[in-house]
Amino acid sequence: MSGPLSAAWRRLKLELVVAYVHRRTLLTRRHALEALNTGGGLRLHLGSGDRLRTGWVNVDIHPAADLRLDVRRAWPFADGSAVAVYAEHLFEHLAWPAETSHFLAEARRVLQSGGVLRLSVPDLARHVRAYVEGDAAFARDFAPFLPPGAVTRADALNHHFRQDGEHLYAYDAETLGERMRAAGFEDARVVAPSRDYEQASRDFESLVMTARRP
Repeated sequence: MSGPLSAAWRRLKLELVVAYVHRRTLLTRRHALEALNTGGGLRLHLGSGDRLRTGWVNVDIHPAADLRLDVRRAWPFADGSAVAVYAEHLFEHLAWPAETSHFLAEARRVLQSGGVLRLSVPDLARHVRAYVEGDAAFARDFAPFLPPGAVTRADALNHHFRQDGEHLYAYDAETLGERMRAAGFEDARVVAPSRDYEQASRDFESLVMTARRP
């Protein structure tokens, strides 16, 4: 099987597994979801991987997550049931406009009035500036995230945009803020990374923004 066909086949198998896991969680964790939807005050950590946050509902396909769900599908949380929705380096893995619009619409739906959406993504402006200026410190910090054989500034920039087909859109503050506002959020703003949320290892490249549901 050729390279493109092999990649497409791997992607199809992954999507089938994700769909199965998502459906199985909805069926087997039905009572847990019902309890969450009656309690209110949820804090949703989406795309958690194995970085679980205490006091939050950690959502991911990863086996370590509290709920193994695909955020590209309808979220099984009640309207206005959450006070916070947080995702670190997840939003750039969603296709624009369909998947990103769905994510933001679901986030707005489950948040109560005044609830906060917080997103951390790789900052397009920082990556482009580092490429143009030949920023050695940025290159040193980004090196651990690069695949073997990536040695030039162009290699690093290509990895930012593509990451083996996993990165589907790149954001700067203007664009991410516009997406938030278009989805019905207000007070979209850039904020500093916080150890209460973000990993320190990604501070050098991350753009963090918050917005509120009116």
